[in-house]
Amino acid sequence: MTQKFHIWLVASRPKTLTASISPIILGLSFAYYSGFFNSLTAIITILAAILIQIGTNLANDVFDFEKGADFQGRLGPTRVTQAGLLTVEQVKKGMIFSFSIALFFGFYLSWIGGLPIVIIGSTAILAGIAYTGGPFPLGYNGLGDIFVFVFFGLIAVAGTFYLQGGPLFDSTSLILGVCIGLIADCILIINNLRDIETDRKSGKNTLAVRMGKKFSILQYNLFLILPFAIPFYLYYFVETKFSWFLCFFLLPLALNLAILSWTKTDEELNNLLEQTARLQFLYALMLSLGFIV
Repeated sequence: MTQKFHIWLVASRPKTLTASISPIILGLSFAYYSGFFNSLTAIITILAAILIQIGTNLANDVFDFEKGADFQGRLGPTRVTQAGLLTVEQVKKGMIFSFSIALFFGFYLSWIGGLPIVIIGSTAILAGIAYTGGPFPLGYNGLGDIFVFVFFGLIAVAGTFYLQGGPLFDSTSLILGVCIGLIADCILIINNLRDIETDRKSGKNTLAVRMGKKFSILQYNLFLILPFAIPFYLYYFVETKFSWFLCFFLLPLALNLAILSWTKTDEELNNLLEQTARLQFLYALMLSLGFIV
């Protein structure tokens, strides 16, 4: 029983789940700052986001295996289907289960948010499957970066803020979504850099495969540093207070990761990927703290 639980835990890729939590935290903190906050809606929003990402991770695991993108000798963390730890049927059932529970929570969120949330939630689930599955998988056609930026940035922050009682189209929530979405993209960029050779062999035409390593490293550097401009926007256009600049404590870490991206290769990029995911989460926490204090 314990071993089976551990296998499903590996399949869910817990170290990546902060990518779905980070934008929710930002949206909630901005809502709190704006004068409205509902704890039950907040908890359900977080749970739904995590379940959608787990479902997407499972879909990625099984569909990559079926398309031949995962094979012996891959450099990334263990993929349970490719490793034979779970069957194709088991992983697909797990994917359906995750999306179904997310849909269950989505009923409550749709009751709160109406048609916009129905559209957002349905699109997120469909896109999670279409990322590596279906006749036109986004990840195989160089559209993965756009998918991550939109769903783990713009939609996640703006949708969370809207569910708490704010307007759906708010300039500050959208800018916050841009910032956290850029760092979320950095996680994917490192993942694709690590797998560039195996992806090229299997016909998985990620942006890294299409544009090359140098382009992807430059993209990573730019996307990692740009979000640190957001405190200036908040200071001049939202409220004049210095707590917005708390996230600057993370700037040395971001600069260090940017430098490392030029020297790390192959399996070394696994550690850089984890550090990038950690930076995104810490950035969300520090920027959120600026809203709260």
